[in-house]
Amino acid sequence: MAASCGYSCPLTRPLPPLQYRTTSPLYCGQQLNCHMDRSFLSKSRIRVPSPSRRLRVVCLRDPKLAVVTGRSWNNFILESEIPVLVEFYASWCGPCRMVHRVIDEIATEYAGRVNCFVLHADTDSQVAEEYDIKAVPVVMLFKNGEKLDSVVGTMPKEFYVAAIERALAL
Repeated sequence: MAASCGYSCPLTRPLPPLQYRTTSPLYCGQQLNCHMDRSFLSKSRIRVPSPSRRLRVVCLRDPKLAVVTGRSWNNFILESEIPVLVEFYASWCGPCRMVHRVIDEIATEYAGRVNCFVLHADTDSQVAEEYDIKAVPVVMLFKNGEKLDSVVGTMPKEFYVAAIERALAL
């Protein structure tokens, strides 16, 4: 995709990869070949990313799920008056991220009828061992302090919704 910096120096090559782009409208990507030299860029406080620098992409969307820990397990899960959905996850687990998005949607749809939480299985290993969690992701559904159902692995949203509907019908 050819672009221009808005002045008179059209880019003849594709835009650089995401990690080298800048949000400044004055930097066109041609660095020294551009009509602006480095002295102008340094005076105007525009930061030009170096090719060796790697930027990290971070999702800025607010998660809908609250975090539960071993300390708060009894209060939020076992003593809850409404059904509770808990996702056991690990930060290194790729499928957990996919499940997390699905549970996040479910938390929004069932707000007020089901409480949804996440528990980091590596950090709170006592709770994970108590419920015999051998692999992640695992999603468990509790009602009145008792485990009703569990879904192991990455499943479509319908599996989780069906388990919630069964719990709400009881």
